[in-house]
Amino acid sequence: MARAVWRLLRCLGHIAAGLWTILTLFSRLGQPAKEARVQVWALAMLKLAGIELLVRGSPVAEGPALLVANHLSWLDIVVLHASRYCRFVSKSDIKHWPLVGTLAGGAGTLYIERESRRDAHRVVHHMTRQLKLGDVLAVFPEGTTGDSTRLKPFHANLLQAAISADAPVQPVALRFVDADTGQTCFAPRYIDDDSIFVSIWETLNVRHLRAEVTFGELQPCQGRDRRTWAADLQRDVERLLREGS
Repeated sequence: MARAVWRLLRCLGHIAAGLWTILTLFSRLGQPAKEARVQVWALAMLKLAGIELLVRGSPVAEGPALLVANHLSWLDIVVLHASRYCRFVSKSDIKHWPLVGTLAGGAGTLYIERESRRDAHRVVHHMTRQLKLGDVLAVFPEGTTGDSTRLKPFHANLLQAAISADAPVQPVALRFVDADTGQTCFAPRYIDDDSIFVSIWETLNVRHLRAEVTFGELQPCQGRDRRTWAADLQRDVERLLREGS
C-alpha cells in the first residue's frame, strides 16, 4: 500500500507539472518541440507509476500514417505516446474531464461524438486533412475497451481517412504483463462498469508492471475498401498479440 501511495503522489505531481507546461509554455512552442515534450512526459509518467515499457518492432518514423491499436485501459494513450508521439482520435466527453481534458487537448487530441454519424463525417474529413499535412494519428477501432482475450470487431469508418489521404496504416498491439511472471496483468483494465479509481489503485499496487507495445508492418490500402481493411487489421493485431505472449 505504501508503494502505491508514493507512486500516486509522484504521478499527481507530474500531472500538475504537465498542466503547467501546457498552460504556460505550449503556445510558444513549435509542433516538433511539443511532440518531443509530450513523449518525454509520457515516458516519465510510466516510470513514476512503476511501469516498464517494452517496444517491439519499429514505429513509423514520420507521417503521414494512421496507427490502429487494441484498447485495454485508460493507460493506453500514455503508453502509446511514450512509444511514439501521435495525435489520438477520442470520444468527445474526455474533453470535459477535469485535468485529463487539458492534458489530452495539449497533446493534440481530435474529438468525435461517437453517437453522431454527421460528426463522424466531420472527424474523417479533419483526419484526412491532418494526414495530408503529414501527421501521425492513432485510433482504437474497437470503439471501447476490452481485455484483449478476444478483440471486438474493428469499426471501419475512421479508416476512410487513410484511404482518402492515401496514407499507410500501422497495426499496434498493446498488452500489460506482470514482469515478474510474464503473465498477462488485468489490473489496468477499464471495462464497462469498472471504476477508474479502482483500476488506477490496482495498477499502482502491481509490484512490477510492464506495458508491451508491438508495432506491425506499415501497410498501404492496396485497393481494399475500409471494411475489408478493418477486418485485415484486426487479424494483424490479433497475430501481434499472439506473437508477443
